[in-house]
Amino acid sequence: MRIIGPDELIFGVDNIQACRDFLKDYGLIETAPDCFEALDRTAIILRETGDASLPPPLPTATRLRETVWGVEDQATLEAISGELSRDREVRTEASGRLSTVDDAGFRIAFQVTRRIKLDLAAERINSPGASPGRAANEIGANEDAEARPRTLSHIVYFVPDMDRMANFYIQRLGFVITDKFTNTGPFLRPQANDDHHVLFMIQTPDYMQGLEHLAFHMQGPTELMLAGSRMVKKGYQSFWGPGRHKFGSNWFWYFNSPMGTHVEYDADMDKHDGDWVMRETPMSKEAAQMFLFENVAKWAPGGPPPGKG
Repeated sequence: MRIIGPDELIFGVDNIQACRDFLKDYGLIETAPDCFEALDRTAIILRETGDASLPPPLPTATRLRETVWGVEDQATLEAISGELSRDREVRTEASGRLSTVDDAGFRIAFQVTRRIKLDLAAERINSPGASPGRAANEIGANEDAEARPRTLSHIVYFVPDMDRMANFYIQRLGFVITDKFTNTGPFLRPQANDDHHVLFMIQTPDYMQGLEHLAFHMQGPTELMLAGSRMVKKGYQSFWGPGRHKFGSNWFWYFNSPMGTHVEYDADMDKHDGDWVMRETPMSKEAAQMFLFENVAKWAPGGPPPGKG
């Protein structure tokens, strides 16, 4: 199954204006009413909670209504339809999108991807012993630089039965496990994406089922730090980060959002192919992050250390 990754996440929210403001401040671009896109056109879609066009909600507090997966081509859609219709209803919408549910009851859909191919510069660094990444007199610290999410990176579900959920995506849709936290959940990547993961799941009680967080890839760590710092200055609450994960190696910075889920910036995620051997370790703070920074007010030499003034 040539699935690429999440194309769209569709939410039913109570305070739609607060969600609009958050997504714009986060760096997404509103390209249609309540459609907020990254540079490659992957998107977050907002709807009022009572909008009749929304799929039915889960019987929990989550505001996520549907995860739309992007696939490479029509042949993949037909293969998915044939596979999943063996034991559940698969509806074909007028647009050609397939709509169904997974084994945990999440509403999922599949479409030929809306993504466009990006041709953008990577973050450039200067490293001793290597050719300079930036030319002479080209500065690397620019507070006025644009910081835009490039693509919808991954999602993390709270699930009541991680083994059943993982087996659905592995056995029915061709995902593979890259790494796993024992008794917590696996990191999964699909066949048409070499990112460390596009889906992670965390074992939780039934009443917590829903979306724990979503993430967009940034250009690199510097852009992540710039975008996150701007969010803090605008008054948004940092939930976790900035820091760097161990599994996946991606830099991260999570924020609370009015959509009822955490929203993450990430950067510099590992890539894997079929030669990769899965790692597994018990879940712990040490396993979840290689290091974690503390966001404090600016400090200058000569003044008291942060927190001592």
